[in-house]
Amino acid sequence: MANLMEFFKKETVFSISVILAIISCFFVKPSINYFNYINWETIILLFVIMVFVEILKNLAVFERLVRKLLTKIRNTQQLVFVLVFICFFSSIFITNDVSLIIFVPFTILALKKVDRLDLIIITVTLQTIAANVGCMVLPIGAPHNIVMYTVSNISFTSFFLLLLPYIMVSVIFLGAWLLFIPKDNITLPRVNKIGFERKDFFKRVLAGVDYYLLLTFIALFVLIGNLENIVFFRELFTKWIIGNEVIWGVVSSQFISNVPAAILLSGFSTNWEAIIIGINIGGFGTLIASMANLISFKILAREYDEFKSRYLFVFTVLNIILLAILFGINVLF
Repeated sequence: MANLMEFFKKETVFSISVILAIISCFFVKPSINYFNYINWETIILLFVIMVFVEILKNLAVFERLVRKLLTKIRNTQQLVFVLVFICFFSSIFITNDVSLIIFVPFTILALKKVDRLDLIIITVTLQTIAANVGCMVLPIGAPHNIVMYTVSNISFTSFFLLLLPYIMVSVIFLGAWLLFIPKDNITLPRVNKIGFERKDFFKRVLAGVDYYLLLTFIALFVLIGNLENIVFFRELFTKWIIGNEVIWGVVSSQFISNVPAAILLSGFSTNWEAIIIGINIGGFGTLIASMANLISFKILAREYDEFKSRYLFVFTVLNIILLAILFGINVLF
C-alpha cells in the first residue's frame, strides 16, 4: 500500500486519469470503438519528440551552450537573464517540461557556486514562466499544443501569429522583472568538461521517454471519448464550453492542468483558436496549471525544502499577475 501511495504521489495526473477512464467504462460498454477515441497521431508525434529530446539531453547540447554563455557573464543580472531566457528559447524546441528538467538543477548549481542562494526563488520562478511562454512559439513546444496542433491542423505560422501578442507581452513582463535583479559582480568558477558516454546511449534515450505521459494521454482520450457518448455530459459540456472556450481553457487549466484541459475542450468544441489561447494563458496561475510548474517546484523542494513556502508565494503572485494581464488582452482585443 505504501508503494502504491508513493506511485500515486509521483504520477498523480496519470493515476487520476486512469481511475477516471476506468469509471467512465462502466457507463459506456468497452468495445473496439475505444481505439477510435485515441488520437494516435498525437501519441506518435509526442513519442518522436520525446525521443529526439532525450537524444539532445544525452548529448548535453543545451548544457554546453549555457556553459559557453556563462563564460561571458560578469554580474548577477546577466547571470539570471541567461538562465531565464535559455529556458525560453530551449522550450521552443525541446518542450517546457524538459527545458526545466535540464536547466533548473543547473541554475541551482550555478547560483550556489557564486553564493547567491537569495536569487534562487525569483530565478526559478521566472524560468518557469519563461518556459511556459517559449512553448507557445511552436506547436511542438508543449504536450497541450501538440494535442491542439494534431486535432486542428492549424499551420505553424497561424499558430505562432495567434499567440504572438501573448508571447510579446509575456517577454516584456519577464524583462521588467529582470530589471530588479541586482548587478553585483561575480566570478563564475571553472566547471568540469562535459563528457559523452557512448555506452548504452540508445538504451538511455529510450529509458528517458516519459511513457506515463503517453499513457496519460491515452487514458484521457478514452475518458473524453466516453463522456462524449454519455448524453448528459455531452449536452452539459457542450452548453458550457461552446462560446466560452477561452474562459474554460483558463479555468479548467487551474484545476486539472492545461494538458487534460486541451483534450477535454477539443472533444466538445471546434473553435480551435479560442481553445489554444485559453489553455496557453491558462498555463499561468496555480502550481498545477501546467505540468512544467510542478516540475520546477519539485526540483527546488528536493534541493532546498526550506524555500518551498516562499517560492510558492512568489510563483503564485507573479503568475496570477501575468495571467490577469494576458486574459485582459484577450478580452480587450
